[in-house]
Amino acid sequence: MKVYVNGKLLDKRDAKVSVFDHGYLYGDGVFEGIRAYNKLVFKLKEHIDRLYESAHSIMLDVPLAKSKMQEAIIKTIQANKLKDAYIRVVLSRGEGDLGLDPRKCKGRQTLVIIADKISLYPKEVYQKGMKIVTVPTMRNLCEAVNPQIKSLNYLNNILAKIEAINSGYQEGLMLDHLGYVAECTGENIFVVKNGQLYTPPQCMGTLRGITRDTVIDIAKKLKIPANEHVLTRHEFYISDESFLTGTAAELMPVVEVDGRKIGTGKPGKITQKIMEEFKKITKKEGVRYELG
Repeated sequence: MKVYVNGKLLDKRDAKVSVFDHGYLYGDGVFEGIRAYNKLVFKLKEHIDRLYESAHSIMLDVPLAKSKMQEAIIKTIQANKLKDAYIRVVLSRGEGDLGLDPRKCKGRQTLVIIADKISLYPKEVYQKGMKIVTVPTMRNLCEAVNPQIKSLNYLNNILAKIEAINSGYQEGLMLDHLGYVAECTGENIFVVKNGQLYTPPQCMGTLRGITRDTVIDIAKKLKIPANEHVLTRHEFYISDESFLTGTAAELMPVVEVDGRKIGTGKPGKITQKIMEEFKKITKKEGVRYELG
């Protein structure tokens, strides 16, 4: 495996950053997860734009222009000869000292790009659907670490993931500080009720997911009403269908929440229709690259 580190493609064993890097010491940085399907990098512009927005929000300069960032991502995929890939772009404030003061990070920022494969869940879970549970850890307040920022500090999500696993589930549903549904530990969430699609608004402690927005676009194309709406767990319990969305997870049907069966207890027709349309889109939309 070749890993991009500050402009160089290095062997995996040589891809290292300083132990004084603020990303390692404090989670001081941002990241993006991107997918490539059959030599097409899906929604690359949108992912790069979001990376730069996250960096701007935490006052972190990006060392490359957006066009050069795109070139670096493509170059890393090509170096690993991957037709299908999961790409992780990680940008930290760089090497500093043991204090919090970001002004001590006087060197350049640290930019790492990893291109590999990813499979979060077994294939049969996508076919049969997933059971999830509400976890005690609530989603970060917007006034704390805003969920719109894809920061390297993912402890909020990891604690929620631990709670779900300890309860015997693969995924956990997170609420905001008011008790409304926010998202899962690494995915946005949708429900279907009476033929309409509902998802929590981004102001309710949710990341504006790129797959989430793609699903809303698909729903419009299929003439399925799509609504951003404040939701409680009750709305999930009585929904006809539910599914998760995320770059890594793609689209995952949910068939049970907190022991309550969702609809028929199987992936619903609208969920399956959107999943099929999503697969079609990933085969024809994206930035194309070639492998030598």
